[in-house]
Amino acid sequence: MSKQTQGTMLMVGALSGTVGAVALVALMVLGEYAFSPAAFLAILVAGVVALVLTIGFHRKSNEPSAIVTRAAAPAAKAPAAQPTPVAASAPAAMPSPAPVAVVAQPAESVAPAADGTRPAALSGPRADGADDLKQIRGIGPKLEEMCHSLGFYHFDQIANWSAAEVAWVDENLEGFKGRVSRDTWVEQARSLAAGGETEFSRKMNEGNVY
Repeated sequence: MSKQTQGTMLMVGALSGTVGAVALVALMVLGEYAFSPAAFLAILVAGVVALVLTIGFHRKSNEPSAIVTRAAAPAAKAPAAQPTPVAASAPAAMPSPAPVAVVAQPAESVAPAADGTRPAALSGPRADGADDLKQIRGIGPKLEEMCHSLGFYHFDQIANWSAAEVAWVDENLEGFKGRVSRDTWVEQARSLAAGGETEFSRKMNEGNVY
């Protein structure tokens, strides 16, 4: 038996005994009971008081312990969720480059040379009349007419042709292609345009050509 229980029983006994003694005196003095009946009733009252006090103390002693028990017992914490281990993913395999199909390219065809640039042309000879283009070696009466049809009437026109313009005229002399460059028309025209003469033009002036 614990000390607390012993103390409680002593307190209950003292209180119930006191109540019983008071009840005995009251019954004998106030109730005019004889000693025996008064003692019986006093004992009965003391027993009831003792029972009530015992029950009351028992409840009080149990309630704190229960409270202490509930307070002392910490609520069991749910175990912390452990992170699910993530399996290390293997590095993604790099796709192998698709084989590049090597397509044999056909040999590039050489672009044909440009036809050149058409020289500046006149709609007719100047006021002093057309030059005698036959003084240029390689230009006969038929070629002179063809030059007139293309708008070329004077030495200075031919003397100023560029390489691209020479190429154009060479391509457009029907039946006489290539005569401009082959017979050096530009060089001869430069001398004639400057007022000079060539060996061919001198022979022509002397009447030894046509």
